[in-house]
Amino acid sequence: MSADISQDPHRTTGTMPEGEALIRNVSARQQVGRIWQAVLFGCTILGILILLLLLWNVVNDAFGGIATQSEIAAAEIYSDREPESLSQAELITILEENLRSRVLRNVTREQPLEERSTENLIELIETEVIRSEVVAIYTLSEYLFNRDGIEAALVEEFPRAELEFRSWVSTDFVATPMSSRPVDAGVRTALLGSLWLLLITILIAFPLGIGAALYLEEYTSIKPFDERNPVGRRANAIIARLSGIIQTNIYNLSGVPSIIYGMLGLAIFVRALEAFTSGSVFGAGSGGDTLNGRTVLSAGMTMALLVLPIVIISSQEAIRAVPSSIRQASFGLGATRWQTIWTVVLPNALPGILTGTILAISRAIGETAPLIVVGASTFIVTDPEGPFAKFTALPIQIYNWTARPQDEFRAIAAAAIIVLMTLLLSLNAVAIILRNYLRSKRVAS
Repeated sequence: MSADISQDPHRTTGTMPEGEALIRNVSARQQVGRIWQAVLFGCTILGILILLLLLWNVVNDAFGGIATQSEIAAAEIYSDREPESLSQAELITILEENLRSRVLRNVTREQPLEERSTENLIELIETEVIRSEVVAIYTLSEYLFNRDGIEAALVEEFPRAELEFRSWVSTDFVATPMSSRPVDAGVRTALLGSLWLLLITILIAFPLGIGAALYLEEYTSIKPFDERNPVGRRANAIIARLSGIIQTNIYNLSGVPSIIYGMLGLAIFVRALEAFTSGSVFGAGSGGDTLNGRTVLSAGMTMALLVLPIVIISSQEAIRAVPSSIRQASFGLGATRWQTIWTVVLPNALPGILTGTILAISRAIGETAPLIVVGASTFIVTDPEGPFAKFTALPIQIYNWTARPQDEFRAIAAAAIIVLMTLLLSLNAVAIILRNYLRSKRVAS
């Protein structure tokens, strides 16, 4: 009994270092901590630099210089006068003298020249007579740091070319539909299509996701059958096993590639439910290719399936984070389970649920593969006016433009990326503001 414990060969616990050994041990641990701190800081800086590089690459293409050259000098057409100072009769004379007879007949057939406004006549002269065309575009870095070289090259190759700064991101770009000419192209149709998709996705995925999360967190622990009865115990065990299988599949579905959801949407929403998603069962549409199920509704339902696991998992985590003591207090006051869920659990979990919604929106707005499979149009100039309309989306438009060989399409693709990022950040900002408001309201109460 009096034997020294330190001499016991079966002793499994060690002794704390003392003196110099303790100082060396603490110094070694601090050094390891500093090393890992430096590594993590370096990773953070590297990630920020990569993001800044990507942002600069987009901005570098979305802004820059543009060289245009017209077939006839504007000063020669307008006789060195300002176009706005010319009368309607003078503008009509310019059109009649410079337009080919066939083009003039087509223009007059659309609307007589005498009935057109001065602004419309000037625009017609610019497009049909002067016909200014883009001969070269330059990135922002080239325009800022090599402008003299660009102007010298233009003088040799295009003597009448004019170099000017061009921002491809503009209000006209946002308000103009798609065009085969990149100078005239815009993203209005694609932007409206993306907004329709997000609206349908949120309206479907948000309530379904929250409902599924509430069931899995609040109701699966309830044993509906009497445990004293063997049949009841067996039924409760089967229900618990099914709930476990559902939970496992939800986690698995969150990692399924998006193209699989596109194929699922094609099989179910576009083909099997064609009468519903095309609107023909409601008398919508005008027949023909508009009634084939490749509509905004089909795409929105497909995207809702895509983000549904994210909403469910994030909602479960938010509901699980609500302290059980609050539930017990509600039950102790006589509230039913549903009253407890509606008045206690959901208000406290809603800020966390909105965080999951932000993640879901961020994924849905940038997906391309499911939309291609479901049938998004690559070229469309008609704005979607309802859930049964044909559509395109910003990611589809960007993909289509980046596949073109012309530099102008590369520039408007970069501008569309900025519009997409602005839309994403705006929606996320609204969700974050709402989340913070609900969180502050909960703390105040």
